[in-house]
Amino acid sequence: MVHLYSTSRYKVNKKNLIDFAQEILNGYYVAQVSALNIIFVGSRKMKKIALDYKGENVALPVLSFSYLHDPIKDTEQVIGEVVICYPQAVLLAAERDKKVEVMMKQLIEHGIKNIFSK
Repeated sequence: MVHLYSTSRYKVNKKNLIDFAQEILNGYYVAQVSALNIIFVGSRKMKKIALDYKGENVALPVLSFSYLHDPIKDTEQVIGEVVICYPQAVLLAAERDKKVEVMMKQLIEHGIKNIFSK
């Protein structure tokens, strides 16, 4: 199951992105009781997260956190989180001449791959 968190000021097609992420997860044969959180944040929040966890004082487009090796605490095990900086995704899409939603899907896919490679 995929959970997507975003504020109303970020224009995202939640259903489309959730379906896309679920399709990728299905390729990893993840149990139905597993959950993935996708979180859209602003530049300041991403900069703080990057500084706290990577020691980099920059707003990265995407960060992922894997919880695959954490003990199961709930009936729904969170396997990881993908944190996307919405403003960076928009800038990256413009820079690469792509639609914003296409860029978001690429960032989500990149984040999920990183969760399973850790």
